[in-house]
Amino acid sequence: MTGIKFALPIRYFFKLNLIIMKRSLLYLFLSTFILSISIAQESPDEEEWRQLFNGENLDGWHVKITGYELDDNFGNTFRVEDGLMKVAYDGYESFDNKFGHIFFEESFSYYKIAVEYRFVGEQAPNGPGWAFRNSGIMIHGQPANTMEVDQNFPISIEVQLLGGDGEKNRPNANVCTPGTEIDMNGEMVKAHCTNSKSETYHGDQWVRVEVIAMGDSLISHVIDGQEVIAYNNPRIGGGTVSNFDSAVKEDGKLLTGGSISLQSESHPIEFRKVEIMELEGCTDPKAKNYKSYYVKSDNSKCVYD
Repeated sequence: MTGIKFALPIRYFFKLNLIIMKRSLLYLFLSTFILSISIAQESPDEEEWRQLFNGENLDGWHVKITGYELDDNFGNTFRVEDGLMKVAYDGYESFDNKFGHIFFEESFSYYKIAVEYRFVGEQAPNGPGWAFRNSGIMIHGQPANTMEVDQNFPISIEVQLLGGDGEKNRPNANVCTPGTEIDMNGEMVKAHCTNSKSETYHGDQWVRVEVIAMGDSLISHVIDGQEVIAYNNPRIGGGTVSNFDSAVKEDGKLLTGGSISLQSESHPIEFRKVEIMELEGCTDPKAKNYKSYYVKSDNSKCVYD
């Protein structure tokens, strides 16, 4: 009788322990799950960058080269090799003003875009002297499919990328205005290109340039975390664009956004990163996708539990 009385409590003791262990594991799982949700909702300051260049191909991009139809990539000018987007001219006998641009398929208004690039090699034969180690990020531009066959540049704002020649001072991330106008310090800028206050980047070093665009209210160029130039009121107007459709060049029209493209201006250049961070989105702190750094609200994009 003593053995029987002792055996029952032992069996129940193990069963009770098993129940406690299962409940502990369940509580641990639920706690981890709730914590992960909490962390996701409590990181509104964490920047979210979207890669526009996937490192594998040109999916999502469209090529327009002067004298050729949209998506006719003459001479395989724009290509992907070794995980890099390259602009090359080994398929050219002579450059002959065949200026090119590669457009991302979407348009943007409030955003930060960043590119990491380097100039390499020698300039294409008969490339213009001013285009030595010269390229650009074209923002707030016209759609690629509105460019005429013989148009040289898209109506846009150019963030000019310049490389040094080893001697002269050549500021980087300047602003140029093909078919556009801008204001700076309360006055219209009359020059086609305006130098920034950046240092010169010589050689084949990688450089990261960021552009902060807030519709038509402010555009800022940044290198190494430092603003090098800023301006506002981008609008259609001025010259330096030829063979355009007059219906597209609506002089005086404010540019609140538009296409983004990268240039081919006769000097080989490589891009290892092209990424964008939206500055327009959900501004409701109760939403899962709220971001504190959004400067323009679009709560139609909010996601809730």
